[in-house]
Amino acid sequence: MGKGLKIESPKILANLSKANFNDLYHEEEPQLINCMVTGSRADEVEINKLILSGVVFKNVTFLDAKLHRIDMTDVVFENCDLSNTRFSEGIIHRVSFRDCKLMGVDFSDANLGNVTFENCMVNFSEFVDASLKQVAFQQSTLQNANFYDSKLTKVKLTECDLNDAHFEQTLLKGIDISTCRFERLNVSIESLAGCEVSPEQALGFASLIGLKVKQ
Repeated sequence: MGKGLKIESPKILANLSKANFNDLYHEEEPQLINCMVTGSRADEVEINKLILSGVVFKNVTFLDAKLHRIDMTDVVFENCDLSNTRFSEGIIHRVSFRDCKLMGVDFSDANLGNVTFENCMVNFSEFVDASLKQVAFQQSTLQNANFYDSKLTKVKLTECDLNDAHFEQTLLKGIDISTCRFERLNVSIESLAGCEVSPEQALGFASLIGLKVKQ
């Protein structure tokens, strides 16, 4: 995960009962505990304050779902499509996204801790005003992702596509983006202070302070 970054993995029971996400629609206090959901589809569903604990989702599709103020602890998403789903103001702890499509997903004002994104498509996602602590993005695409005014603490970005991502009003001190690729990054010179970059990236950022680099 990188030097100094230890991320707690989701704690999942060995034997999980099977569950159907559609069963939640009629519950006053919707929750899924210690179970597995496979192959379900729930488009445009709206559930506030959903509780997920010890759950594995495999090959599940949630398109345009509104899951405001969700509380997720010890959850794994494998090969799921969560495009345009809203997790705004959610609490997301010890959660793993693996081989998932997260186009346009909304984590605005959410609190993410011990979360991993592995080989995921997270383009056009929203992390505005979110708090990320001990979060790793690995070999994922974050094109046009918006981290405006988010708080990044012990966040690792490894071999990710950050082209046209937004980091305005976000401090990148201690964040290593040296293995990432991008043609353009929306960031101020103040936000870049203390960010770890490659020599090639440093040449590109020189233009932010008005330097002209001779080749």
